[in-house]
Amino acid sequence: MSFSIRFLGTSAARPTVERAVSAVAVVREGETLLFDCGEGTQRQMMRYGISFGLDDIFITHTHGDHILGLTGLLSTLSLQGRTEPLRLWGPRGSAKVLRQCISLGSERIAFPVNVTEIEAGAVLQRKDYEIATFPVDHRIRALGYRIAEHDRLGRFNPELAREMGIPEGPLWGRLHRGETVTLPDGRSVGPDAFVGGARRGRKIVLTGDTRPCEATVAAAFDADLLIHEATFTSDEADRARETGHSTAAEAAAVAKASGARRLVLTHLSARYSRDWGPLEAEARAVFPGTSIARDGMEIVLPLTDEPAIADQLPDDDAS
Repeated sequence: MSFSIRFLGTSAARPTVERAVSAVAVVREGETLLFDCGEGTQRQMMRYGISFGLDDIFITHTHGDHILGLTGLLSTLSLQGRTEPLRLWGPRGSAKVLRQCISLGSERIAFPVNVTEIEAGAVLQRKDYEIATFPVDHRIRALGYRIAEHDRLGRFNPELAREMGIPEGPLWGRLHRGETVTLPDGRSVGPDAFVGGARRGRKIVLTGDTRPCEATVAAAFDADLLIHEATFTSDEADRARETGHSTAAEAAAVAKASGARRLVLTHLSARYSRDWGPLEAEARAVFPGTSIARDGMEIVLPLTDEPAIADQLPDDDAS
């Protein structure tokens, strides 16, 4: 089961020669989810092989470097003959601005764009996974997103099933799904002896723009990957506080507190566009499993046989 993340834009506020502004594509089992859509995102999608056949765009907040690519992307989809509806999601109070982005190219948009405001703490259930929102701490109302697969069934023990005389086929499938079955010889057999414990699904967390906050720590508990903004190094800590952003060390502290397995820093100030070494060194001093996102970088998350554990998102809201 494939699950990958492609960074389309990793610069803060404005693009540079090396970096476009905010956009991340998550591709799972052929389904593409786009998170933020800074200017030029459509070109980045073409450049890095991300399908235009997406159904959902999730916006963290409505600052321009996260939404100004919507008009061009939607116009391109329309010019390519798209007729299927597209879902556009954003935090409470974002619908007016998002519809303005759509209306700039209204004469060319030939398909429905359904804009939905989503509250912090909401959970969107999909077939084998969920998308949950959590409040982050920025200058305007903003959301982080957690994409978490449902726990997978434990491994089935075929050798034991054969030893017990259970015919291979549908009965094995029913046992694997947790059902008790009746064998042709009349025996009733339950699944406990044949199926191991549930295996945890993969999980990633994207913060968008934010100060370090407890809601992110909770959301990223035991995550395979935390994608956290790191606009500045610590010598610009005052600037980070003033603008509602995080330093690399602060983002690393969030990752450490959450128990995340890996941290990738993005939304870098243009001053670090080419030389991100200071950001990386500062973060790794706190959380060694840190790397810096670059435009076009892909991360593939492998399946795991680790046991499932319970986790919970906070249900509070934030402005």
